[in-house]
Amino acid sequence: MYLATNRVNGKTHYIIRESYQQDDIFLSRDLIDLGPDPGSHIIYPGGNAFYIEEGIEDRLMELGAGESLDQLEDIFWRFVHPEIRRVLEPFRRREDRHRANREPKDPRDHAAGSFHMFDKRRVHYLKFGQTDQRHIHRVPAKLFRGLRNKSRDEIEHGFMDMEAALNIREYKSYTFAIFDLQQFFYESMAASHPQILNQAQVDEYFIERICRLNVDPRFWAGMETADRLHDYLVRYLVMHFDYDYAAESFMEDYLRQFINSRRHYRPPHKSTAAILKEAGTILGVASADLKKMSRRELVRLYRRKAQDLHPDKGGDHDKFVRLTEAYHGLIRTKK
Repeated sequence: MYLATNRVNGKTHYIIRESYQQDDIFLSRDLIDLGPDPGSHIIYPGGNAFYIEEGIEDRLMELGAGESLDQLEDIFWRFVHPEIRRVLEPFRRREDRHRANREPKDPRDHAAGSFHMFDKRRVHYLKFGQTDQRHIHRVPAKLFRGLRNKSRDEIEHGFMDMEAALNIREYKSYTFAIFDLQQFFYESMAASHPQILNQAQVDEYFIERICRLNVDPRFWAGMETADRLHDYLVRYLVMHFDYDYAAESFMEDYLRQFINSRRHYRPPHKSTAAILKEAGTILGVASADLKKMSRRELVRLYRRKAQDLHPDKGGDHDKFVRLTEAYHGLIRTKK
């Protein structure tokens, strides 16, 4: 389940979609149109707490998407109040680590041949920030596991989210790398310094590559294509022709490499047992019982407790903050 966008009467509408398998390909379908303001579906009971209105969950259950309810918070996260996001972000990062550790080993993590090379090049650049991708075949296949079991529509929306973190000074280097334009040049520094190349030739090869991708049936499997350039490729046309390479100095290059090497740093996190023990003390429920509770039962328990401790209703402010933090730490241990 993922969040997609669409233009309706000149406004951006947000839609919850899901990918599903049909024969050997993955397609996508619309589940819920959230309108132009998904934030209107977020409820704030007080403090740093929030939850998604129950009507959304009920509708997803009716549509047979109940197994994906644990992804709702990720979908709505960008629309949560900024101050609450700032406070809760460390808990989300810990859960990302927990989730990665809980994922079972998959033999497909050792075979990346099923992924399209254009997707792998994008993942590689967004992960390492390297224009030179001559050794991409040495990268562990598990790096591309995020592409597995997704429709082309979901993959493209995922890349659009990740590309939002790019600095505009990276745009042209990014298109140079992901369209593998270095293969057309023999200069020794072509891979690492594309700005030294004949840019008229670079532009020519770029057009050739993007047009070839536009008609690649394997890349667009499950999606309709037209005679014009696909909407999902237009952004690369803009990146390539509307921006230039960054003017680099030695210090700028050093700083960029330093930042890229720490893009995916995650702070230390508590174990699940520690989270259960801490939450059990605050909620007044045994750790074993909390472990057995479903996500929905836990939400109900939190709401009842929040009503008693909320400062606006005579409760203790510090206890309410601890309750909210414990709840968010615990809810992320639920699959």
